[in-house]
Amino acid sequence: MKGPVRLLGCVLLATVLTACQGGKEREEPKMDMQQAGERAEEILDGTMGAIQPSVEWARGLTGETACDAGFSEPTGTTSITRSRNVLTVVSRQRRGELFEMIQRYWERQGFQDFDVDSAEDMPRTRAKSPDGLVVILSAGDIGNVSVTAGFACAKDSPMTYPKGTPSRPGGPTKSERIPHEHSSYWSATGS
Repeated sequence: MKGPVRLLGCVLLATVLTACQGGKEREEPKMDMQQAGERAEEILDGTMGAIQPSVEWARGLTGETACDAGFSEPTGTTSITRSRNVLTVVSRQRRGELFEMIQRYWERQGFQDFDVDSAEDMPRTRAKSPDGLVVILSAGDIGNVSVTAGFACAKDSPMTYPKGTPSRPGGPTKSERIPHEHSSYWSATGS
């Protein structure tokens, strides 16, 4: 069940990023793919660094989806996503605290338009920065937490990836997703 849930999250993010603009004229891209990737990595690294006590994490999968103007007419732009998977088990009792800590960090970075789904089994928080970066924090029912950052329709350009990015040269072939590290703080189940 974990694979389909993660896949659904990725599909939802791709849908959010490439959503139709309802007949409005498309804006010029604010950045190219390389800049968008670097911006996403910067926010993801900062998000992981804002979690105290610190957690173990791994780079997650990346995504690139060509934007089109309808009928598969290319626009010369591509939506990009980057992600982080928390490898430290986060107990249900600690999830709310983790979500609040990350939301405060995002607010300090200028993110707005927070959309919070407080579902008990799989909570999710989504926000957007003034430059168009969308971030999504989600948790699963086995203590797994992931953060995804994406930018819709960046100008097509060559793009590089940080060392250790899954399915990219020099990186692992698969993304580590299942939490397996224990933390005396984040994994605690007592009050």
